[in-house]
Amino acid sequence: MTSADDGTLVATGAAVLYDVRDGVAVITFNRPQRLNAWGPDIAAGFYAAIDDAEADPAVRAIVVTGSGRGFCAGADLGPATSLEDPDSDTSGTDVAQLVGDRPPHFLTELRKPVIAAINGSCVGIGITHALMCDVRFAAAGAKFATAFTRRGLIAEHGITWILPRLAGWGAAMDLLLSGRTFLAEEAREFGLVNHVVAPELLLERAVDYAADIAANCSPASLAVIKAQAYGDALDGVAAVSARAETLMYESLARPDLIEGITSFFEKRPPNFPPLTQKG
Repeated sequence: MTSADDGTLVATGAAVLYDVRDGVAVITFNRPQRLNAWGPDIAAGFYAAIDDAEADPAVRAIVVTGSGRGFCAGADLGPATSLEDPDSDTSGTDVAQLVGDRPPHFLTELRKPVIAAINGSCVGIGITHALMCDVRFAAAGAKFATAFTRRGLIAEHGITWILPRLAGWGAAMDLLLSGRTFLAEEAREFGLVNHVVAPELLLERAVDYAADIAANCSPASLAVIKAQAYGDALDGVAAVSARAETLMYESLARPDLIEGITSFFEKRPPNFPPLTQKG
């Protein structure tokens, strides 16, 4: 990060942009050609921006959004050609390097409120990050999906902790087991987003909301209330995330991952192998 003439921090790399306005840090995933798919460059830029926002006393609220048509369309597992190779060995995929050094639930541990402005596709690790934000705005028609079962993966990084708490058990199981795509309007019905607005007004509305918090709410109160809300009512996320990491490594060694991703790129129904005794 470097300082602009007005003192605002800006990203020196292209993967994540950072701007401060009216007490609000706006963090933008900026790989629109990949629908802001999550990878090491976005992870590193995001964590650096969050650290800057947390450390800056002028910042009292944080807005996270994406550039182009996507908020974050899941993990970036590389070009389709490598995934279509039946001899590819994904068991050696370094999940830690891909995800970065912080699980998504770190957003719940921040002292400052985090507002997601979901401008488009919000899938996989993208939806996990969005749900770990404190408040969510979504553009009308934005597409959401957990998608894990359709890629041969498991529910990752604490989504099984947060999703039932937001949407209720029945809706959470529907979305996790089916992996189906649903729109912002249905997400609002489930309680996964707080506000659905016209796409052209999304960022303005989210920043206005955050600016109102920045202008009118006590930073100390915000910090304590966040700790109360997550610490008192929602215990156990670290253990859930740790178990999910172990299961994630196991899923990477199975052929389901290759089939799930290959069928996705080939736009055909997947042909997963039958369940074995060991699962």
